Amino acid sequence: MTTFAHPAVAAWFENATRYDSPGIQQVAATKRARGLTVGVCLPALNEAATIGPICDTISTTLVSEGVVDQLVVIDSGSQDDTARIAGDSGASVFAALDLVPEAGTIERPGKGESLWKSLSVMTTDIVVWLDSDTKNFAPHFVTSLTAPLLEDDNIVFTKAFYDRPLDGADGLLPMGGARVTEIAVRPLINLLYPELAGFIQPLSGEYAGRRQVLVDLHFGTGYDVDLLMLMELVEVHGLSALAQVDLGSRLHRNRDIPALGRMSFEIVHTLLEHLDEKGRLKLPDELPGVLMQFTDLSGSRAMNAYPARSEKRPAMSTFLKD
Repeated sequence: MTTFAHPAVAAWFENATRYDSPGIQQVAATKRARGLTVGVCLPALNEAATIGPICDTISTTLVSEGVVDQLVVIDSGSQDDTARIAGDSGASVFAALDLVPEAGTIERPGKGESLWKSLSVMTTDIVVWLDSDTKNFAPHFVTSLTAPLLEDDNIVFTKAFYDRPLDGADGLLPMGGARVTEIAVRPLINLLYPELAGFIQPLSGEYAGRRQVLVDLHFGTGYDVDLLMLMELVEVHGLSALAQVDLGSRLHRNRDIPALGRMSFEIVHTLLEHLDEKGRLKLPDELPGVLMQFTDLSGSRAMNAYPARSEKRPAMSTFLKD
């Protein structure tokens, strides 16, 4: 059996990791038998190049076959045709800025803010969140994430894993895209939060959960949303209530190194603060909220300060009306 530092992770990994990809008809039949509804939500910002094919595939293949009941795009202020294309492709499109106005605005909203706000308009029993920049989207992205939740009442959340090739000058480099995970996050969770060491892609943007569970979670408003969600789910529901599923390979837009540094800073910032809040790590002082980066501009070094974007939103259930 695979060895992990935390004693419960090895057994969980063997039992909760799914490599099969159930067919559309199988998932649709199970869904009908269980009497559950499934919704898909995509947060989007300037994704005109990819949002159309993703929504078209969901609409023509999964909605028509009875797997998906609701398709939503949360637009974070796109300056291109993302909103129009998504609407033309069968999605209900909502502007993030218009949702949950009673919660107030935050200074630097990000992906997590859109996910959190989506729960105010998603009405299905199961909510599937997908990234909107995927270039090789296929129906199994939805069916694989949904199947464990339809089949097992004890599972409350499913997380995707996949190979993330890096598109470089010499072609696609397998596993090259998971740079923040492998360089920053995986070492830290193995050291400081070993319960999560069995997640192959702890930062993947594709996951699904029971809405009644999701509305009671706190949400980071930036890139930290994925890791914070995992930590809180494990703490509230236990590792056994989570599963991970294989989606094969995912091609998407790769970011440059400075952008990955800012992402890492935000995620690690939230991880350390959460550990301190839970009494698992003692921070001597409040963490600095700004990352200093240096760029090479015409031979001189320019210094740039980037604030950690994320804030923590309360459970959406506090804003929902009965």
